[in-house]
Amino acid sequence: MISFKRTTSDDTDFVTLVRLLDAELNVIDGAEHAFYAQFNKIDKIKHVVVAYEDNTLVACGAIKTFDENTMEVKRMYTSEGYRGNGIASKVLIELEIWARELNYEKCVLETGVRQPDAIRLYEKNGYRSIPNYGQYINVENSRCFEKRLI
Repeated sequence: MISFKRTTSDDTDFVTLVRLLDAELNVIDGAEHAFYAQFNKIDKIKHVVVAYEDNTLVACGAIKTFDENTMEVKRMYTSEGYRGNGIASKVLIELEIWARELNYEKCVLETGVRQPDAIRLYEKNGYRSIPNYGQYINVENSRCFEKRLI
């Protein structure tokens, strides 16, 4: 059974999973990893979801304010042995519920074109491709998405 903990970026379980995520992204992104890493700092994130399967730490995700109506989805990760079981979708849904509770109207996110599983996850969960925003404008490896929550 999957359970969730709403927490902050100070949570040690979240930090553990983010370290694994960063190691994986370092391999996927190669020389471009430093560019992305500067936008993925986890200090002071107030809205983090950590997922457990039968008390085993398995996945995480976070949202942070993008603008007055929008939350940005950040730091989505599922441990290797637990992928393909729908856990990432459940984390994403929990993040969206939280964003709605906070009266946000939509979520946006960026992922890499070298991460086809992530792209499928977001499309499967109703995210639509949008032009790259902010620091991702003109970045060929980036793909941005949004989903209306209301």
